[in-house]
Amino acid sequence: MTQYEAAKKRYAERGVDADAAINTLKSVPVSLHCWQGDDVRGFDGDPNAPLTGGIQTTGNYPGRARTPEELMADIDEVLRLCPGTKKLNLHASYAIFTEENGGWVDRDKLEPKHFAPWVKFCKERGLGCDFNPTYFSHPKCDPLTLSSPNPETRKFWVEHGKACIRISQYLAEELGQPCIMNIWTGDGLKDIPADRMTPRMLYKESLDEILSEPYDFNLVKPCVESKVFGIGVEAYTVGSAEFALSYAAMNKDKCIPLLDNGHYHPTEVVSDKIPAMLTFFPEIALHITRGVRWDSDHVVLFDDETKEIAKEIVRCGGLSGRVKIALDYFDASINRIGAWVTGFRNVQKALLFALLQPTEELTRLQNEQDFTSLMIRAEELKTMPFGDVWAEYCKEQNVPADDMAWLSEIKKYENEVLLKR
Repeated sequence: MTQYEAAKKRYAERGVDADAAINTLKSVPVSLHCWQGDDVRGFDGDPNAPLTGGIQTTGNYPGRARTPEELMADIDEVLRLCPGTKKLNLHASYAIFTEENGGWVDRDKLEPKHFAPWVKFCKERGLGCDFNPTYFSHPKCDPLTLSSPNPETRKFWVEHGKACIRISQYLAEELGQPCIMNIWTGDGLKDIPADRMTPRMLYKESLDEILSEPYDFNLVKPCVESKVFGIGVEAYTVGSAEFALSYAAMNKDKCIPLLDNGHYHPTEVVSDKIPAMLTFFPEIALHITRGVRWDSDHVVLFDDETKEIAKEIVRCGGLSGRVKIALDYFDASINRIGAWVTGFRNVQKALLFALLQPTEELTRLQNEQDFTSLMIRAEELKTMPFGDVWAEYCKEQNVPADDMAWLSEIKKYENEVLLKR
């Protein structure tokens, strides 16, 4: 009997079908964020300019991708080492400008043609693609964007949002998969504002105007993402949780809410918000990250909150398409590909761990108010032979199961490619 067969038998004794868990996970799309590979620099501005607008990357590990070709090569290395179904997640700042498509344009003038190389990349690898307008690191952040009191500033950023709607429609049509288009701005103030409401009214008007751009809601899923605070906006954030949730609730036919688990107070957990939101919304989106005391975008670990988020996705029927899963973190203090692969694999691990829970049995114990048995059964699951099921899943996906095996692959790539940049 193999290790997997033994593990499968133990899970079966507890009412869990390990084969079914593996087969389910194989088809769950997880969106891989491109910005881990180049420290959120993009290709539409000065590559050496500082990040602004609430974005910061710390560290100076060698090997940062500097060109579209380098970034694509690094993404390929990540795809090769990660199991499961992937999508790509792009920011608008990753437009690729060539002589053939007319060269550089500003963000309000972006067109689908500036993302044709990414479409080619995705088609060759069977990937869908999600998208994000880029409302940071730009001279026209004053420092506000969609909530600026300056009409010209707002107009520029509204036109950027409309352009991104058109690009998202293009990505969805070309790749045959819905495009999740997430709107997030770092708009806010460093110190206590005199007027908290007017910027929010302006932000609402800007969002209304962006979403007036025609699109097929079956293909393009605009999201509104909230935040507590950011660098330079410590006292007041325009797009707060209450604002974003209320806007999405009032516009269910146009957009969906997006929860980033780094964008709440330290004692709040997104795992508890998932079932609350799915009570009212047909669909929600997630950015899975790891905040350390604040929205620090650390690499996702196989930790308690990541596992709880995955459990709620599974328990609430989120794998049917109701929950759109994406990653969002960036660390320049370690090997960037190692960071990418670690986070992606840990989200996969968490989803598999959740699929191996005897949810119906645990729910029955809760409904019978047998909380003693519920607690003990839940504790027993923590030491079940999960690792053997994970190894089988990786084997079926033709990727290394042993972390040391894929770490050696990354070190080899670092020596042969990254250190020569």
